[in-house]
Amino acid sequence: MTLAPHTLVIGGSRGLGRTVARWLEADGGQVSIVGRSRPTGADDNPRVRSWTADVCDADGLARVLEDVVRTAGSVSGLVLLQRYRGTGDDWAGEIATTLTASRQLIEWAGSHLEDRGGGKAVVVISSIAGAFVASEQPVSYHMAKAALTQMVRYYAVALGPRQVRVNAISPGTIVKEESKAFYASQPELEQLYRDIVPLGRMGTAEDLAGVAQFLLSDRASFLTGQNIVLDGGVSLRSHESLARSASPLRNLQVTRRADEKS
Repeated sequence: MTLAPHTLVIGGSRGLGRTVARWLEADGGQVSIVGRSRPTGADDNPRVRSWTADVCDADGLARVLEDVVRTAGSVSGLVLLQRYRGTGDDWAGEIATTLTASRQLIEWAGSHLEDRGGGKAVVVISSIAGAFVASEQPVSYHMAKAALTQMVRYYAVALGPRQVRVNAISPGTIVKEESKAFYASQPELEQLYRDIVPLGRMGTAEDLAGVAQFLLSDRASFLTGQNIVLDGGVSLRSHESLARSASPLRNLQVTRRADEKS
């Protein structure tokens, strides 16, 4: 008998992780959430269980992972969404939260994931800041996301013989449940995104959840080591033309040389 998929969502108590967990549960799956706090209403659904843990505490995290399997059964998928949100040294914090914890969790997945009918998969949420510079984020964030994307490639090769697929999603700006009110109160900012994003809108947590759901499923059974950029196409645009499109020069024709006769 084929069992329902069981996905472990790290950082699933709020924000993007909470939306991913909801989508997976709504699709008929079993979901276990590990976060710094318990998600509201998790106990109301028998297919969703939650644990609290500090992912930077390696021993404590290992105990929680053991308890997840003991309590909820074998795990077939893993989604990593943990973020460093501390107030100390952000460089050390990013290394511990984004890199060291991810290494522990992916290596655990390589030894513990079991195929429940849809394959075994790891999905890592990275960022376009791994390839571009986001001026609102510190250098530590950029370093961690770039390294995380390379880590995905490494483990796709290392865990491929165990039939574990490892892929990344690198989103641009994403509107989460917690930030909807802010963006709704900034119509000029929303209009800017409509102007510069080829698909004409901002990304949503649901967009990301849909891609994660696909990567976890057997529909992605031959896809591994990939980094899917989820930004509506904005990173495909030339930086110069992108800047002009957001300025009063948006209608200036610059393809004809100044010395070319009309």
